[in-house]
Amino acid sequence: MHAQQPAAKPTAAILAGTLIDVQTGAIATHQYITIAGDKILAIGNSAPSGVPVTDLSAYTVLPGLIDAHAHTLSNPTTQSVADRIRTSAPQATLWGVYNLRLWLDHGFTSLRDACEGPPDYPQFALRWSVNRGLILGPRITAAGSCISITGGHGDGMPFSPDLNVPPRPNIADTVDDVSRVVRRDIKYGADWIKLMATGGVMDPISDYRVQELSEAQMARAVEVAHRAGKKVMAHAEGAEGIKAAVRAGVDSIEHGTMLDEEGAELMEERGTWLVPTLYCFQHDMETGLSKGRDPASFAKGQAILAAQGPAFKLALKHHLKIAYGVDDADVDESVSREFGALVAGGMTTLGALQAATINAATMLGKQDQVGLIAPGHYADIIAVTGDPLKDITVMYNVNFVMKGGMILKDPAHPDRDPVLRVQ
Repeated sequence: MHAQQPAAKPTAAILAGTLIDVQTGAIATHQYITIAGDKILAIGNSAPSGVPVTDLSAYTVLPGLIDAHAHTLSNPTTQSVADRIRTSAPQATLWGVYNLRLWLDHGFTSLRDACEGPPDYPQFALRWSVNRGLILGPRITAAGSCISITGGHGDGMPFSPDLNVPPRPNIADTVDDVSRVVRRDIKYGADWIKLMATGGVMDPISDYRVQELSEAQMARAVEVAHRAGKKVMAHAEGAEGIKAAVRAGVDSIEHGTMLDEEGAELMEERGTWLVPTLYCFQHDMETGLSKGRDPASFAKGQAILAAQGPAFKLALKHHLKIAYGVDDADVDESVSREFGALVAGGMTTLGALQAATINAATMLGKQDQVGLIAPGHYADIIAVTGDPLKDITVMYNVNFVMKGGMILKDPAHPDRDPVLRVQ
């Protein structure tokens, strides 16, 4: 006979003035969230005696947020191609350490890294370091390399032909190349596989309208990844590339900026997730060339923006499964602004909250761990001033952050472990 496991001992509690159930939109008031270690133990009208209580009675309490399209290694101070190619992997990793604290400060306690350039996978080192407690950061689910054709959106080598630079290991020009690259990513620790189905905006050489990886290549990636228990995401902006990626069986479409009716119907039929990343395209127009952006890239951003609104309306019309993702190098300026962009694009305020919580958790296969305030889930909890169901912009200023039972930001102690900002 197996010995019965001892009941978890309460270690802390939170008094929530208003508690939002993000699954239903139901509101409860004056609720105690009892915590045992790093997990939520119970929710009710009282807390166990003797347990320290954090008083958030003046705030609205929600689950920790999830950014499902992050690039952890980005330098937020520049968009220069020259700066990007002159940044070493160690320096990029240090930018990652900096950026992770910013995600936490804005209430994002989980993220999915949507691929990185360095072939030695610094994002996996960040994930491991967070998990071991070496550094502070959100829970990281990580894609590996940005799998691309030669000259595609993930090529990363926009040099003249007389510079004989060896191709990076993410380049895949044949179906068999794709198998090799996917297996390499999995070998070194990828949770997701990232495909560049079309060209993009930020690089100076690709065309966002053009399908790059073939449907057969993407189908092979899905086959190899799914066999290994991994999921596949596809950067896809042009309409034909979106449809090819969906037919190939990818699990999520990133951006979907030129989604058409046929593509929306196909995504609805297949149950493919969409991570629309609306605000990053809008923010790029505000930033312009001020951070050294390549003029050709900026012109592409101007041109594609007109397609974004109609495409997102099609996604809503066809009730596509939508998860929150930002895809912006400047975490501090952008990570919360996607809420406003989603609502301005036609989504309900509850839908926007769901995109950043239970929806993103479900897409990541972690709906039993994060995305809800519920017994057994991690004690990833945030608080804001005001009612985000009435005014989504209150999500721009998160007052309280707890990850795994650890308080990282507290209005009662504003000087607790302050987050530094680069100048």
